[in-house]
Amino acid sequence: MSYRAGFAAAVIAAWGCGNRPASSPAHVEGPSVDRGRYLVVAGGCHDCHSPKVFTPQGPVPDTTRLLSGFPASERLPPVPRGVIGPTAWGALSTNDLTAWVGPWGTSFGANLTPDGTGLAGWSDTTFIQAMRTGKHMGVGRPILPPMPWPDFARLTDDDLRSIFAYLRSVRPVANVVPPPIPPAAGGGAQ
Repeated sequence: MSYRAGFAAAVIAAWGCGNRPASSPAHVEGPSVDRGRYLVVAGGCHDCHSPKVFTPQGPVPDTTRLLSGFPASERLPPVPRGVIGPTAWGALSTNDLTAWVGPWGTSFGANLTPDGTGLAGWSDTTFIQAMRTGKHMGVGRPILPPMPWPDFARLTDDDLRSIFAYLRSVRPVANVVPPPIPPAAGGGAQ
């Protein structure tokens, strides 16, 4: 298991996030919304891309804001100095896992809904290119941790098209996610 996959599995196991096991849809030739839904749930996409509500059973994805990314209305809590680095913690997250701080700076779960503030301008080709290259829209800035894009890059084109078809089918949510914040001078996290 890769470091990224192990990290994602540890986060999923620790938080649970209310995702129930999904049965795999029967093999379908070509892209399928049902297969895409299955891959999104199995891939843990809600863990970082869906804001959470906190229940007595723990955090669960907020069904009114599924896959809408870090809430634009939220403010980041201050990061304690000295907690990120080679001899300290490797990363910190907000309580709902939609923002992360590490040696790369601060990254935010993207809005994956078909709203204009999300993936409305993307095509399945753009989505596949982003997952294959680790670049925003396949040519832009790097896609930052904890997004395990190298693991998604191993999926077939049909699986990636299925994920994109499912993302196009979810309710659009207007939410402008902030751009990443680079590390502070000297290489540490913000």
